[in-house]
Amino acid sequence: MAAPIVRCWTGFARKCVRYTKGRTVIKQNVQCHHKACVISQKIHARCFISSFAVVSIFGFGLKKGKTSETEDGVTSSDQSVIETADQLYKGNQMIKLYDFLLGYSDSNNGDIAWRLARATCDKAKLTGDKTERKKLMYEAFDLAQKALTLDENNSSCHKWYAILLDYKGEYEGTKFRISHSYEMKEHFLKAMELNPKDATTIHSIGVWCFAFADLPWYQRKLAAALFATPPSSTYEEALHYFEKAEEVEPDFYSMNLLMLGKTHLRLGNKEQALIYLARARNYPVKTPDDEQAHKESADLLKKI
Repeated sequence: MAAPIVRCWTGFARKCVRYTKGRTVIKQNVQCHHKACVISQKIHARCFISSFAVVSIFGFGLKKGKTSETEDGVTSSDQSVIETADQLYKGNQMIKLYDFLLGYSDSNNGDIAWRLARATCDKAKLTGDKTERKKLMYEAFDLAQKALTLDENNSSCHKWYAILLDYKGEYEGTKFRISHSYEMKEHFLKAMELNPKDATTIHSIGVWCFAFADLPWYQRKLAAALFATPPSSTYEEALHYFEKAEEVEPDFYSMNLLMLGKTHLRLGNKEQALIYLARARNYPVKTPDDEQAHKESADLLKKI
């Protein structure tokens, strides 16, 4: 993130996606309540519940009434959909979230579109059927592409496009992944520019850096054949981003702790590696990513 060298690249998207806290940005002009809105928490941007549309958290639908519209074109109905989606995401109700957002697949709101892309990706990760997983991942990519078209100034649209571009590469092959590597990084950097406090985006850039620092020689040759200046990075650069993500939001993600440990190992900092690997191993297991971080860190600790 053995065979750690190959797994880091082939599992790149898995290291970027998580079910835990991930900061996102809705349109900059949408009215937000960062502390007053308990149910949205700091995981997502907080949008107020309009009095014109009532959310039913149990029925996962909207009781339609009069719809108002803000200055930037976001309707109160859209805001209510986003609020409900964020409640379901916070509660790790991924299948219910997918089913709920699927009813708004024709929405022209970028914030709804990227959330549906994320929910589709999460559903794909939960299925045990490989054919269904592939189908859902391609659907998720198409949705992320749509979201980016709808709102190019939305950090989360860029982030999820980059994440799902790599998931698509999981099926298209190593050549596809390497040939789209610059595009992927550009979207992560744009996401960070739009929202510099999103720890998940910063972590994702770190994983990109680690992947290319850790690239096997035969994949380096392929990269050199595809680009005049092939993508490259260093473990030091990867460490910078992992540490920066931790600084922005301490203990936000088990995989970031794991990657800090692995990067320190590559750099020969055994003492620091042991600290972060132990933290990753002891991190509360609530998601598939937590399970992976727990297992991989435990295995590495046994070998050190």
